[in-house]
Amino acid sequence: MAELTSMRNIGKEMAKKLASVGIDSPEKLAESGAKQAFLELKMAYPNVCLVHLYALEGAVENIEFNSLSEEKKKELKEFSEFLKG
Repeated sequence: MAELTSMRNIGKEMAKKLASVGIDSPEKLAESGAKQAFLELKMAYPNVCLVHLYALEGAVENIEFNSLSEEKKKELKEFSEFLKG
């Protein structure tokens, strides 16, 4: 099984945080999706921010997070804002 750190945008700290919420492989991240992974991270680590969500989406799509389309960034920002209440 591949390591999370083999994915784009996923460093050691992010991998540790993901593993702590049960997402310990690229397959599990792809299966859960960026939004669900971010939600789980947000519950465990309230300080995660929109950039983390972008990084997760980039990892799932196998692109650098700053290459996400403006439409995708808008969608993810709205999701993040929704979680804030």
